Amino acid sequence: MTDGSDSASVILAEQQTYYRERAPEYDEYFLRRGRYDDGPERNRQWFAEVDAIRSALAAFAPVGEVLELAAGTGLWTSELAKYAGHVTALDGSPEALAINRSRVPATAAIEYVVNDIFRWQPDRAYDAVFFAFWLSHVPTELFEMFWDRVRSFLRPYGRVFFVDSLHPSTAALRATEQGDGVSVRRLNDGRAFRVVKIFYEPAALQQRLDALQWRPDVRSTQNYFVYGTATKP
Repeated sequence: MTDGSDSASVILAEQQTYYRERAPEYDEYFLRRGRYDDGPERNRQWFAEVDAIRSALAAFAPVGEVLELAAGTGLWTSELAKYAGHVTALDGSPEALAINRSRVPATAAIEYVVNDIFRWQPDRAYDAVFFAFWLSHVPTELFEMFWDRVRSFLRPYGRVFFVDSLHPSTAALRATEQGDGVSVRRLNDGRAFRVVKIFYEPAALQQRLDALQWRPDVRSTQNYFVYGTATKP
C-alpha cells in the first residue's frame, strides 16, 4: 500500500491471506451451504434479497467498459457479463479468480487482473465500477482515498454500483467483532484471521458520499444487504 497507517497495512495483509485461503469455500457462504445454512425460511429470504439486488443491477445496466473490484469467485462477474461490453475483473487472489474463470462463459469479454486494489493502475477509463462485499473491508482511514481512486478510474459522469452486508446480518453473526472495524473470521478448518469489517447504515453512507461530492443513492434490503449507486460529478 502507498497510503494509510501501518496497522491498516498489517490487517489488510492478513485479510488478503484469509481470502486466498478461503477461495475454495467462499461460495458456501453465498449459496447458504454447510455452516452457512440458516434453514429453509431464512435461506428463502436471503435468496429473495439476492434477487432484489440482481434486479437493481439490471436496472442500473452496467454497459460499456466495466471494472469489477474484488471480483472473487465470479458470482457477480457472471451478472456483469450479461450487460457489459467488456469487464475487467480485479482481485488480489489468483485462487479466487481461477474459480471465477471456470464460472463465467468462455465467450464473455472478461480480462482478469491479479493485483492490489490500492496499488493497481488501469490502462483505460471505465463507464462503470462495481464492487460487492468489498467496501466493508476498506479501513476507515482509507475510505476517502479509496473513493478518490474509484473516481479516477471512471470517465466523466461514470457510475458506481455496490452491495455489501447490512448489520446485523449473517456475516455479523458469524464473526467475532474486536472493535475498531476489525473482526475475526474462521475457515472451515478452524484457522482464524483478522479482517476489516465495517457495517454501514444507508443514511450514514449516503452522507459520507455526499461529503465527497458524489451523487449517491444508498438503500437496503429488509435483512441482509446495503446497496446503492453513485455517479461521478
